[in-house]
Amino acid sequence: MSNLHAAQALHVSLIAKLIEFTYAQGYELTWGEAFRTQEQAQWDATNHIGIVNSVHCERLAVDFMLFKDGEYLTDPEEYKFMADYWQSLDPSCRAGYYFNNKDADHFSITWNGAS
Repeated sequence: MSNLHAAQALHVSLIAKLIEFTYAQGYELTWGEAFRTQEQAQWDATNHIGIVNSVHCERLAVDFMLFKDGEYLTDPEEYKFMADYWQSLDPSCRAGYYFNNKDADHFSITWNGAS
């Protein structure tokens, strides 16, 4: 996808589907990080908690906090059902659950080779 606006609009529409799917499974979500400034991405990379070329900076990623019966779920395995559904929606969808450094709450689409 070569148009940033089109990629951002796709991401939002697919995130809506992910939210609906997650709630239909009996879970709840709250927002984690969505937009990230380039300065924040640099700070995260310097402190080994993120990467410089984060697609959060392009508004193409969101992190969610997953809850079941009011309990915040922190085990990455509990996000797998979301990751599998997310990646089934579009070939550009990437779930942090499947990253080498598992980032299970991260849902993005690729942009210029980054996820």
